[in-house]
Amino acid sequence: MPVTAFVENALFARGAPEEVAQRLRGLAPAARSSDVLVFDDESGKQVDLPVEAAPEAPRGRGRPSLGVAAREVTLLPRHWEWLSGQPGGASATLRRLIEDARKRGRSERDCLDAAYRFLTVMAGDLSGYEEAIRALYAGDRARFEALAAAWPQAVRDHGLTLAWPEIA
Repeated sequence: MPVTAFVENALFARGAPEEVAQRLRGLAPAARSSDVLVFDDESGKQVDLPVEAAPEAPRGRGRPSLGVAAREVTLLPRHWEWLSGQPGGASATLRRLIEDARKRGRSERDCLDAAYRFLTVMAGDLSGYEEAIRALYAGDRARFEALAAAWPQAVRDHGLTLAWPEIA
């Protein structure tokens, strides 16, 4: 899950969460917590990164060291029956299905929603925001760009990248 960090309205860092957190550790303390914001590039949601270096916990034995998390899945009997006939068992089949879905990418609506979440935080009080969001959901990129022209460039460009990743 790549993330993008902004310091005030300028793009500061983009990459894996740990890489971005490492870069943020080198910053001087911000005057306000809202001066440094980090966003998930897939969902557009604001995320918190562990900027304070945490002591490494001793590693235990077993699968958790691989990042495996056991959770309950509720399926109908016909689903369990189908899963039991798949090579590798239920867990391997579910992992394959999820990875295949992730490779197909996000839907157009997912992209627009991610841009909306990001822009609500970063541009919600800027001139033309509401009309720009209407243009965003209408799929009118040219109108969106015109309405967002006066916004900070990094905010406008990141909103465009989230909304129209194949074009940006």
